Amino acid sequence: MYLYETHLHTAEVSRCASGSASGQAAYYKRMGFTGIVVTDHFLGGNTIVPDGLTWEQKVNMFCKGYELAAEEGEKLGLDVFFAWEYTYMGIDFLTYGLNKAWLLDHPDIDKLFINDYLDLVRNEGAFVVHAHPFREEAYIPVIQLMPRRVDAVETINAERKDFENRLAAKYAEAYGLKISAGSDNHHGVQESLCAIGTDKKLETIADFISVMRSSAFEIVRMPG
Repeated sequence: MYLYETHLHTAEVSRCASGSASGQAAYYKRMGFTGIVVTDHFLGGNTIVPDGLTWEQKVNMFCKGYELAAEEGEKLGLDVFFAWEYTYMGIDFLTYGLNKAWLLDHPDIDKLFINDYLDLVRNEGAFVVHAHPFREEAYIPVIQLMPRRVDAVETINAERKDFENRLAAKYAEAYGLKISAGSDNHHGVQESLCAIGTDKKLETIADFISVMRSSAFEIVRMPG
């Protein structure tokens, strides 16, 4: 079985993370993973990328975590894929399938109303997962669900409470949405991990999306 992390952050880009891009890659290689998807917090979210830069400068800075992880992954034999976590009023959407060139061609998408953002990226071929939809934190004013504008729900997030994950699973089932699972790893070593396991090696992010759309994976939980 091939193990893949679907949800992780790097200290180079995500303000809330302490695990470096190279450190994250090395950790997952030690843990027996075949690949990881770097999903740093996007522009306008909990990112270190400041305002006052050109769009190109912002995108270049934002992609640094992925690029450094990919460099380390190439040395170690770990596949590294690119995605991001888009935030709107405390709700987060993992966006898979679009690349740096696409971002450069779509300036200021961080300023879009959330409905417009989700419609745009999905029309462009992205696979969107509502991350930890029942997360409760002091900075989140209200739980908001958008079942008509996402492809899947993160039904297991290794960093969230079990009851939040159970509610996420009920949400996905009620609306007939696909499911996903991930560790939401911000710091490298953590108490528990959650991966997807596949029978075939994934060569591209398109392969990853195909597996997610067809539910051709197992959810694998393990200690960190």
